[in-house]
Amino acid sequence: MSRLAWLRLPWLFNRRVGVALLWTLLVVAAAVAVNIAGIHVVGGVDGWENWLRAHAGHFFLWRLLLYAATAYGWWWMRGRLRQREPSAEAHKRLLRTEIAAVISVVALEASQLLRHG
Repeated sequence: MSRLAWLRLPWLFNRRVGVALLWTLLVVAAAVAVNIAGIHVVGGVDGWENWLRAHAGHFFLWRLLLYAATAYGWWWMRGRLRQREPSAEAHKRLLRTEIAAVISVVALEASQLLRHG
């Protein structure tokens, strides 16, 4: 395998990866734009940090609503996936994915709680 062979991998240049990268770029750009606008509106970085701290409860509620919507979508998708792939191996893979997702969300929220008390 040559040194540049990894550049020609088909997965690297397919449409799905390109769309995912584009959406990721758009989300990051939107987050940067919101932060820059917020800094300008409140008059500086210190004011922006204070505003974020003051509204942390609202953001927590927002995250809970997003988690609930994601869980509902996951439950719907899970039912369809179980019908399509009824094997025990597929069920075990799905269960491992679900456990990893729950652990990730709990770790994220626990780190936020420990950081901000």
